[in-house]
Amino acid sequence: MRTLVLGGGVIGIATAYELLKDGHQVAVVEREPEVARGTSFANAGMIAPGHAFAWASPKVPAILLRSLWRDDLAFRLHLSADPAFWRWCARFLRECTAERARRNTRRKHRLCTYAQSVLREIAAETGIGFDLSERGLLYFHRSPATLERGLRNMAVLRALGQEQQVLSADEIATLEPALAPAKARIAGGIYAPGDASGDCRRFTQALAEVVRARGGEILLGTTARRLIADGGRITGVATDRGVLEADAFVLALGVWSPRLLGGLDRWLPVYPVKGYSLTMPIGGNHTPPTVGTVDEDNLIAWSRLGERLRVTATAAFAGYDASHRPADFRVMLGKVQEILPGSADYTQPSYWAGLRPMTPEGTPILGTGRHRNLFFNTGHGHVGWTMSCGAARITRDLIAGRTPEIPLDGMTLH
Repeated sequence: MRTLVLGGGVIGIATAYELLKDGHQVAVVEREPEVARGTSFANAGMIAPGHAFAWASPKVPAILLRSLWRDDLAFRLHLSADPAFWRWCARFLRECTAERARRNTRRKHRLCTYAQSVLREIAAETGIGFDLSERGLLYFHRSPATLERGLRNMAVLRALGQEQQVLSADEIATLEPALAPAKARIAGGIYAPGDASGDCRRFTQALAEVVRARGGEILLGTTARRLIADGGRITGVATDRGVLEADAFVLALGVWSPRLLGGLDRWLPVYPVKGYSLTMPIGGNHTPPTVGTVDEDNLIAWSRLGERLRVTATAAFAGYDASHRPADFRVMLGKVQEILPGSADYTQPSYWAGLRPMTPEGTPILGTGRHRNLFFNTGHGHVGWTMSCGAARITRDLIAGRTPEIPLDGMTLH
């Protein structure tokens, strides 16, 4: 079977790899000159089932409201005239109840846990390197009050079997010596030893080479313009280099998926939420962290990726605008310098902003819709790196007519 994968981020490349293993003739269509140039380029690097919480929760609407006049909050709302924005926001607000937050968190955690096991399998099969660290992830709090709330929140995941260890400030300093000078600012935290970190871009680029070596095509600099439908099937995709035909199609274009789908199916509830990252070099005179960490009070995360420190923060509801300026990084840079003063060369930051493809529920959209040979693999949000390999294998199984290894409730258009 010839299968066309639309999108060359980590989701699309992982899907192509799984399909090749299943005997497909595969081609990936990517508009950029190389793979992993979009959301996969400079994300947090965290592989984090231990932080698989739904963003939609009872506390978020008030935070978004306050962000209209404050620029130091982790969630930022920018009002827009785009009807799709308001439609998405209305559905997001419906998910902001305690009951729905627990349900969506359970579903996210199930997929994240499954996906991590598939990622390990792919890494072992291919031997590719991507600065993988399996030392776990640390989630710390700066005050006793936020620590208490964090422990209550983490109980949801603990009930699902997520391994967690509650640590004092002294124990955190022992686990992560880079935080020892700042332990007076830390009340305590939760350590998830089963979590990991790694460079999503390096993984995607290395796996793309494996895909090529095994006979897959990767059509770079090729923009998908329009899907061509005939009744209940997609027959081709019109690109800026002509029409490409296939037996099956995978829509893995992240935030651009709804625009390509257009009016061919139901509304695809995927909308961009912008995230920001800084990447700084690590030299011999620095004391970098060795455990990926989230400062929960500020929702700032960092990971060591080889000889680089990656710092990420902020969820900005700003439409399709991926622009940024140094001032946008002022708060996150100050916070990380405060807590990790000697960990990297903060005078040489590389700035980046990317668009996370979010659904209101926080779970991706998989499976088919109106067209039986068009398979969705999109909407993975802020944990797309964590979910990528599991979502790829699920998509492979669905195309083959097999029942996936985990339930897909809440993850389809049906």
